[in-house]
Amino acid sequence: MVKLKKDNDDDKRPIIIIRRPRKSERGGHGQSWKVAYADFVTSMMAFFLLLWLLSITNVDQKIKIADYFTPTAERISRSTNGANSILGGMVITSEGSKTDNVGQDQIPSSNEEDDLKNQKTDAALDRQDEKSFITAAESIRQAINDIPELKELLKNVIIDMTPEGLRIQIVDQEGRPMFPLGGTAPLPQTVKLLEIITKVIKDLPNKISIRGHTDSKQYGKDAAYTNWELSADRSNASRRVMLGAGFDTAKIENVQGKADREPLLPAEPDSARNRRISIILLKQSLVAGAKRSEERYKNKKPGAPAPEPKKHEEGVIYFP
Repeated sequence: MVKLKKDNDDDKRPIIIIRRPRKSERGGHGQSWKVAYADFVTSMMAFFLLLWLLSITNVDQKIKIADYFTPTAERISRSTNGANSILGGMVITSEGSKTDNVGQDQIPSSNEEDDLKNQKTDAALDRQDEKSFITAAESIRQAINDIPELKELLKNVIIDMTPEGLRIQIVDQEGRPMFPLGGTAPLPQTVKLLEIITKVIKDLPNKISIRGHTDSKQYGKDAAYTNWELSADRSNASRRVMLGAGFDTAKIENVQGKADREPLLPAEPDSARNRRISIILLKQSLVAGAKRSEERYKNKKPGAPAPEPKKHEEGVIYFP
């Protein structure tokens, strides 16, 4: 603002006041960027909360969360459109079916409902198995450690988890075999280990798979008896020891001879550690899934295409 003073020579000269607006020093955006930044931070926080939630929930909880966020209209259609009633959404008139096509698309089929129920059941079984497997592994180690004459044999026992379940392996060591060279009758220390293992796992609901393994050393060129027969006979001999120790024969899913196909030390195929007996406590969900697949195949409608057969490797157990 500029004020012009009156001229001393002319008292009647008007005073002119000029007002000019001040220019903004902050530019033309104002404070809007703060709102955008706050929205961005809020979105990122929600995203990381979602990742955290997914990381700490199990399958059963994820299913419940997904069901909670299912659109309300879809939930209502499952119970109110009449398609689940006795007439299945149809009326008794000459016009025929009055089925609501939109509603029908949203109704889960009986197979989908069964699958969802099976998923929840399998998730519960997996949680149960996880706890019992940890307890069984610790009990086996402790039982062996408590017997002075067997304490050194802890080096011959390997316990780990596999996709099929808890695997307990009785492994040969150099100078400390579990079976006589080329023989099928377990040595006394092997029998004691099998009896201890049986005592721990016999009351669990899980079925087992018993598998015999050998090293890659072969019999003579024209020998009728090979590593296949040797590994299978050792598996069967272990099965008989376990049955004698009180294991239920109904819970033996299979007995396999694997020969040298799955070495413990692939880089050392002739190593004594490749000679071993594996006892796998199978997950209940896998056994149940195999049984369901078998029942579906038996009950399939006439004319329905048969499932494509899987390529099975000799001596390997497969689950769906």
